[in-house]
Amino acid sequence: MTQSTPGSATPPGWYPDPSDPRLVRWWDGRAWTANQAPAQFQAPGQFQVPVQQPRPQLSPETPVYNPFIWAITLLPLLSILLLLTWQPEFKMITTRQGVTTMDPFSMYTPGYFLLMGASFLSYGLSVFFAFLDRQRLLKSGVVRPFHWAWAFLSALVYVIGRSVIVRKVAPNRGLWPVWATIAVFVISMVITGIWMSNFMQSVYSQLGYSVQT
Repeated sequence: MTQSTPGSATPPGWYPDPSDPRLVRWWDGRAWTANQAPAQFQAPGQFQVPVQQPRPQLSPETPVYNPFIWAITLLPLLSILLLLTWQPEFKMITTRQGVTTMDPFSMYTPGYFLLMGASFLSYGLSVFFAFLDRQRLLKSGVVRPFHWAWAFLSALVYVIGRSVIVRKVAPNRGLWPVWATIAVFVISMVITGIWMSNFMQSVYSQLGYSVQT
């Protein structure tokens, strides 16, 4: 777009877009903004806060799901599956004072580091897939899709925000990732509960064996 300006002293308002005479663009008093509208939308120079145009509806044939959003939704299962492979064994040590206690480093097995690495990998991949998912939505015609950077906060935040916007432009569609996320959460809680139960039984049995010996 040509970077010409209405004038350094021109107040904010709608003015003819230098790049397209059929449009007007909002001048904030210092520079052009990204807000555009048809030429008849606003008289040039008239003071008014730019109105954000509503998102156009997608056609029923336009897909709203892609492999990236499903990957974001299902990635937490990776850590849960690896959790099942981690079976720490607690060892007892005797201090110089003759006190028998649990070795705090005995839990740091290769399985523990594998689990931690998978968690960080899942986090990074969620952000990357959110970026790719947003690009795919833009190509599909979704205007102003939910920003991928929200995935830095949480993949759940991105899935919910994305689904809300997709629901607006594609009525009665777009919520399956939310339901899948809920199902993954329930499965994770059940598996974690079973693992914790087995873990505590293992700890008690190991402690009891150590006391007897």
